[in-house]
Amino acid sequence: MRIQTVKSEVVSHISYILSSKNEAMVIDPRRDYEIYLEIAKKWEAKIKFIFETHRNEDYVIGSVELAKETGAQVFHGPGLDWGYGSTISDKQEFSVGSLKILALHTPGHSLESTCYVLLDSESDHTSVMVFTGDTLFVGDVGRTDFLGAEMTYIMSEKLYKSLFEKLLPLGDGVIVFPAHGAGSVCGGKISEREISTIGIEKATNPMLQLSKARFIAAKVAERHETPPYFKKMEQYNLHGPPIRGVVSNPRPLKPSEFNDKVKNGAYIVDVRTPVAFGGAHIQGSYSLPPSRISNAGWVLPYDKPILIVAENVEMADFAERSLYLMGYDNVEGYLANGIESWYKENLPVAKLDLVTVQNLNLVLSSKQDIFVLDVRREDEWNEGHIEGSARIYVGKLQNQTDKVPRNKPVFVICKTGNRSSFGASVLLRKGFDKVYNVLGGIDAWKKAVYPLVK
Repeated sequence: MRIQTVKSEVVSHISYILSSKNEAMVIDPRRDYEIYLEIAKKWEAKIKFIFETHRNEDYVIGSVELAKETGAQVFHGPGLDWGYGSTISDKQEFSVGSLKILALHTPGHSLESTCYVLLDSESDHTSVMVFTGDTLFVGDVGRTDFLGAEMTYIMSEKLYKSLFEKLLPLGDGVIVFPAHGAGSVCGGKISEREISTIGIEKATNPMLQLSKARFIAAKVAERHETPPYFKKMEQYNLHGPPIRGVVSNPRPLKPSEFNDKVKNGAYIVDVRTPVAFGGAHIQGSYSLPPSRISNAGWVLPYDKPILIVAENVEMADFAERSLYLMGYDNVEGYLANGIESWYKENLPVAKLDLVTVQNLNLVLSSKQDIFVLDVRREDEWNEGHIEGSARIYVGKLQNQTDKVPRNKPVFVICKTGNRSSFGASVLLRKGFDKVYNVLGGIDAWKKAVYPLVK
């Protein structure tokens, strides 16, 4: 047997390909499906099955195109009116070479959530590993709020039952392969470690230490953010996304070409570092550093052209592929030779003022009339924030700028300075002129031993 993990940095998505005796299966393939073809070719295996753990909310699934290329059958869980593939039954079994796969319907994160157990066909079908989708993560469990507040209690109850009656009884030695790692919004506190066992999770996962009542109460009390682009992902993943084929490299654009597209309404995504963005950027750009490019789903439309500003071709390619995985097929190119080519053509640049936490502390100590805007999540804010600051989550800022004063300098802060760069760029697009990005964010503030309140 062979197994390989395929990870996408955007939304921390993890998919898997397994093979045995020249047959292969893929679990939760990403949209740029070529990688699975390459692995299967290297293994001299034909992809027979594609298994989906659920209708993913945060990225476009690659099942339709991969099935078209390979003739593989697509299977997903019961509970939705799928527009492609076939629906499995609980405890349905499949064969891939000498491997036996058992499908377990595990509703909770979503109604159709399904886990796939690899059975050892040589030892009385002992469970060896389980692909848990968004049901069980390393250090956390899946969200239960996607069907709305009125259904969260019911879905939490379903998730508890799925975990304690279906997954945990598989055995302590069973290896756990989740669909997301740290940074995904499909969980609250997913561990940096991306592989575990049932036994380790039973011993260390905080959510698995709770009684049923406390588990449900904890899930109901959670406050997650849901980007608007999730609706598009749900639509694509239920009915099948547009078929685009192999993703080509982004097209380089001369400054004049780039400028013409901007004048015609194109959106600009600048994926350079916050420091580079602050020094010089094209007016109206969104600052979306690579680690935060998924925040594009809060602000970018699907019916307008998108342009990229990057440090180099490799980063431009990363940006286009990341946006493609989120369903954005409207990237029209990138600025050839970067921002330098832009200002060499005497085209105007804007800047975003940058400050350190020492600068911010001095301004606060001098009692100047400023506005400190914290753009972190609610749970981060509750763990500690600067006294007197206000919080607006970065994804919601574009529609809540009326809560930010225009007659005061605005200092935007997050955990490290990446989300705050995005938030500051939103304010600049809205016409704010006294905006500062706090480099290092709350992490640097803590290292400076400056006070926080809860």
